[in-house]
Amino acid sequence: MVTSTKTATKKGTGSGPRFPGPNGKKPGGNGWQGGDGKRKFSPARYRVTMWVILAAIAMMFVAISGAYIYIILSAGEQRQPVAMPPMFFVSTGIILTSSWTLERAKRSLQLAQSQRYIKWLVLTLGLGFAFLGSQLVGWRELARAGVYFAGHPQSSFFYFFTGVHGAHLIGGIVLLLYLLLRTRNFALAIDSERNLAWAAVVRLYWHAMDAIWIWLFLLLLILK
Repeated sequence: MVTSTKTATKKGTGSGPRFPGPNGKKPGGNGWQGGDGKRKFSPARYRVTMWVILAAIAMMFVAISGAYIYIILSAGEQRQPVAMPPMFFVSTGIILTSSWTLERAKRSLQLAQSQRYIKWLVLTLGLGFAFLGSQLVGWRELARAGVYFAGHPQSSFFYFFTGVHGAHLIGGIVLLLYLLLRTRNFALAIDSERNLAWAAVVRLYWHAMDAIWIWLFLLLLILK
């Protein structure tokens, strides 16, 4: 009898790329794993997560806006108009300016200009705090005009809308602070893929808060 000297090839023990995860079947997909078994970084997952969060926030504001419109239309002649506080016009200018400064920060990040990037982030952060301060001043103007939270449905919505939006803007301020902390950690390259992904989702969230405020401002201004 002749015994074969060929060695049988073992399957499944190679060091090459493993099978992808459920989110992708090609190299570069969300589930692709290299030979070391580590998941490949995917900026798309950051964006998708932020879009899901923003969709939930938008649906909440749409529902509240619908309730406000229904109350206004149902009140008829019994409506009690509420004058828009002058400070809310200032708030609108502040938040629009903050979106512009954040875009300037984006440009500096793309050019890997760390000092300019930090400067524009700090300026955006300051405008965020200024917006919150102007909202508090606007509440004081409402109170001086005899408009209180528990006065009537229309006045309640003025406080409720601005309060809920302000709470979400605080979330944006926290995200901006996180970006600043990442930037000051010089162990990380400012233009690394992960830094760019974080900057993109924070910018998306901030612009969404800007758009929501414009919607609420126009809603309260037109439907008094």
